[in-house]
Amino acid sequence: MMKRNKIIYWTVTIFLSIGMLAGGVQQMLQIGGYNDIVKQLGYPQYLLSILGVWKILGVIAILIPKSPLLKEWAYAGFFFAMSGAAISHFVISKSLTDALPSLILLIVIFLSWYFRPVERKLNSPIKL
Repeated sequence: MMKRNKIIYWTVTIFLSIGMLAGGVQQMLQIGGYNDIVKQLGYPQYLLSILGVWKILGVIAILIPKSPLLKEWAYAGFFFAMSGAAISHFVISKSLTDALPSLILLIVIFLSWYFRPVERKLNSPIKL
């Protein structure tokens, strides 16, 4: 069971990392089709650079050993970015096909988070 979970974790995490890294680099450099998408959604162009940098940093946070709190923040950031992207497409009446990449990445984010090994989880609740 543990071996199966580890295989699932690494498979979806590598897929997530490649997707976020590729998108992050394209957004940071404002290349590819992202400029048109952001314009259609009504967001400022500079948002691409911000999202791109955060996605790249999120990938690093998820892949490095230790730092479970940082990983939780990265997963949360990915969730907010992809759910926001999907919702943005739906709000301006784009098709399901347009939102599909974001929705797929949302599923992959959840699977990576859910199947992460114990050493990559927060062991205790945060006390403020």
